[in-house]
This record gives sequence, structure tokens and C-alpha cells, in this order.
Amino acid sequence: MANKVKTGNGPDQDAGAAYARAECAESAAGDARAEIGVIGGSGFYSFLDDVTEVRVDTPYGPPSDSLFLGEVAGRRVAFLPRHGRGHHLPPHRINYRANLWALRSVGARQVFGPCAVGGLRPEYGPGTLLVPDQFVDRTKSRPSTYFDGLPTPDGTMPNVVHVSLADPYCPTGRAAALKAARGRDWEPVDGGTLVVVEGPRFGTRAESRWHRAQGWSVVGMTGHPEAALARELELCYTSLTLVTDLDAGAESGEGVSHEEVLRVFAANVDRLRGVLFDAVAALPGTGERDCPCGAALGGMDPGIALP
Repeated sequence: MANKVKTGNGPDQDAGAAYARAECAESAAGDARAEIGVIGGSGFYSFLDDVTEVRVDTPYGPPSDSLFLGEVAGRRVAFLPRHGRGHHLPPHRINYRANLWALRSVGARQVFGPCAVGGLRPEYGPGTLLVPDQFVDRTKSRPSTYFDGLPTPDGTMPNVVHVSLADPYCPTGRAAALKAARGRDWEPVDGGTLVVVEGPRFGTRAESRWHRAQGWSVVGMTGHPEAALARELELCYTSLTLVTDLDAGAESGEGVSHEEVLRVFAANVDRLRGVLFDAVAALPGTGERDCPCGAALGGMDPGIALP
């Protein structure tokens, strides 16, 4: 079952009153379909008309929130608030496996994952849009694979599967994002390394300087394991990172604050949404993908039935 809801503007904290919770379970996936997924807050979909809220259960527990399905440039898109409406989930408590599984279960095969990051170089100041081509995982406690040797609730045992993550982001999605940004006179940084830390705390100056010394570009808390899980599900995944601050080791003074991150992201969310929607419009149809992402398993039997 899916509910149609009227959306309203405002931050995640106020979004709860704007939506009616659908009384449905896993069967909701059959009531509404989407071809593209976007993992981000309500600022990316709250202004759309005729949004359908779909609640989906997964073998890995509930996702961060319901899926909100709407139309962008004639494409059906499923939006998923990464931190839940109200922004109540810290980065290390997000059910990443359920989130990606839920998006695939409603038909999404291409996913954008916009996120806020700190710049590790002075030239990557607030307002910079960087589309990474690599990431480094420095998280500690997050389940990051579907092939963990543990049975799903129905007793199905996944096989041992090793997927390549040499190039973790979809080349088609990256190209679409870069072109969309340039089309809106927002020159993006093409490539760079996103280092993903556990959070929820911000880094020390020593950590930040070490990240920078490694040649990495930006630091965030949510880019992993999204990309890895998407690859295991043969989904195309593209990250768009918005720099909201210079990380502690890249500047003097007090360092980053939560308030500063929220302020800069809010000031740029309309701009980022425009780029994102243009990129959505430019993606190929699900049956027209010619990137390697859709064949990431290489014919291997995962041992579990993908949705």
C-alpha cells in the first residue's frame, strides 16, 4: 500500500507533520515503482507535487524512513531521507543495507548520494561541489556487505562474493552530474578522494592534517558503505559532495561546528537540487545502461535473491 501525500517546504525537523505514515509493509514495493533513487534529506523532494510515500520492509530491517516517490523531468524517482525525517539517525547508526535494498526493491537501478563534506584543501572552501571518483573507508562499526556469511531472517545463506570496487562510482552518473553542474554555471571539481570517517564527532586537527597529507580531497561521514553496497546490488551509484566547511586541519581558528555545516548546506540546497534534477534527467533508461555497474557480480551466484 502506498499513500499520496502533499509535501511542504521546510527542513527535516519540520517534515514529520507534513506526511502521513503509510500503513503498509513489504508489499508496498509492488504498489509504486521508481527507476532512480536519491539518498538525501527532505530538501530534495519537499516541494514536489503528488508525492507518494511508500513504506518498505527489508531482510535487513527497516530503512532510515519511508521512500518518497515523485516525478522529476518525466522520470520516476524514489527519495530516501538518509538520516530519517527529523534527522534523528547519526551516521554510524544508519541502516545502509536496508536503504539500498529498499531502493532496489521499488525498481531503482541508478542512485545519487549527495552529502555534506569538509574540505581538506584551502581551495575546496564552502560552496565547492566535488564529484569524487574514489573513496577511503575509515569507518569502524558499520555492516558493509550483504555477503557476510550470516543467514537472512528466512534462513537463506548468502554465498561468499567478492566484487570489484576499484572504481567505486558509476562513470555514467558522474558524467551526468558534472555536465549538470556546468550547465548551471557551477564549475565542479572533477574527481578526488572522499575519506569517510565514523562520526558523529568531527575530526581532530591531527586527523585532518593526516587526511590531507595522504592527498585526499574531502571528508564526510556517510559515503561508505553506500557505494560498496550499491555495487553488490549491481546498482549505479554516484556521489555529489557539497563542501560546507574547511576541515579542522585546513584552517586556523575554532574548527568546524554543526551549526556552520547546516547553515552552508541550507544556503546551497536549492543549487544542489537543480544540479541533481538535471543529472536525473540525463541518465539513461534502466534498460539502456552500458556501464559496468549492472554486471558487477559477473554472473556469480549471490546465494540470496536480489529484489
